Amino acid sequence: MEYIPNIIFAIALIVGIGFFARNVKKLSRNIKLGKDVDVSDNKSQRWKNMAKIALGQTKMVVRPIAGLMHVIVYVGFIIINIEVLEIILDGLLGTHRLFSPLGSVYNFLIGSFEVLAFLVIVAVVVFWIRRNVIRIQRFIKPEMKGWPKTDGNMILYIEFVLMILFLTMNAADFQLQQLGAEHYLRAGTFPISQFIVPLLDGLSESSLILVERTAWWLHILGILAFLNYLYYSKHLHILLAFPNTYYGKIKPQGQFNNLASVTKEVKLMMDPDADPFAAPAEEDAAEPEKFGASDVMDFNWVQLLNAYTCTECGRCTSECPANQTGKKLSPRKIMMDTRDRLEEVGKIMDANKGEFVPDGKQLLGDYISHEELWACTTCNACVQACPVSIDPLSIIMEMRRYLVMEQSAAPTELNNMMSNIENNGAPWPYNQMDRLNWVNE
Repeated sequence: MEYIPNIIFAIALIVGIGFFARNVKKLSRNIKLGKDVDVSDNKSQRWKNMAKIALGQTKMVVRPIAGLMHVIVYVGFIIINIEVLEIILDGLLGTHRLFSPLGSVYNFLIGSFEVLAFLVIVAVVVFWIRRNVIRIQRFIKPEMKGWPKTDGNMILYIEFVLMILFLTMNAADFQLQQLGAEHYLRAGTFPISQFIVPLLDGLSESSLILVERTAWWLHILGILAFLNYLYYSKHLHILLAFPNTYYGKIKPQGQFNNLASVTKEVKLMMDPDADPFAAPAEEDAAEPEKFGASDVMDFNWVQLLNAYTCTECGRCTSECPANQTGKKLSPRKIMMDTRDRLEEVGKIMDANKGEFVPDGKQLLGDYISHEELWACTTCNACVQACPVSIDPLSIIMEMRRYLVMEQSAAPTELNNMMSNIENNGAPWPYNQMDRLNWVNE
């Protein structure tokens, strides 16, 4: 009978981690729907970017208030995982405070965890106020209604409850230590939870054990539930920020990639003497790629990784000059739409044994409008602002390429400009011979 709690805990752990592993596999499959891209260059610079941006949070603190609060939550998340490791081992082995033999080091760790837990609670409350009371402009954009707003608040509630459970567990444990209860050896320091102890005065030893065990179970089960909630939440960036910053763009921001292939028609235009009926060369034998992108499978896998990594913080949109002047474009919405379409494609594949059955929809048109794409000034402000190295501009440019090169659907002004460049060597509708006539005036 004494091993039943350990068995139940092991089962819960296996189920939680197993479900998480299944979601990770699904996530990996969806990202791999993207085209291959070579990101093996500049490894040292990529490691530096990951260390500086994902681990060091350097782009978060550009905005000091939100940045400082986020760093607190981030550091709390990382360090308190040491306490989670102890809880897991205690649950499996039937021990209590397994690391307590570390003595003064253990006391310091528990005290640090409590201070961090308190700071996380403060930060979470500040974040909630900024979202729901102050209602900062970037959190009330149209794309942040419905589930995105609920998701943002949900994660704050989860973090708040987990920290409260941790401190309640420690408070009951501390009280039991004072009473000399069996198995509750004196270990740890409790700079924050000691203030909760008066709320437990008058409870019997059995009631205190019930409080401590209940908080312990809810805390660890809550963490397992949180782990599996990540896949359905914008907070997937907790895991993906590291690979995303590593594989992020290394080239100068103003440099765009060249098209991967050229169709036979374009090659004939470039070489009029070529035989249109000649057998294709070996490198041309494959079916030409689509110019640009109209759906998620047309992007490369790094761009799809970008979509899943989006934190929905809205810094890109708040910096976007087109959005600031009332245009429909929101770089954050571009990333959210790409992720939502990719998830929809994944669900279709799940329902058809791993095969994608066309559903008559695509990212371009059904999710992202032409108006949004052409509002972009390609200034790279969104890329610069993103705290986890996401590149919304690359997705915008690929869809604009598709509109121009596959559908000839560029705006009239752009078509006129390109015609003028072709005919006159300049974007203006003047013959080259007349270009300097203004001097005579």
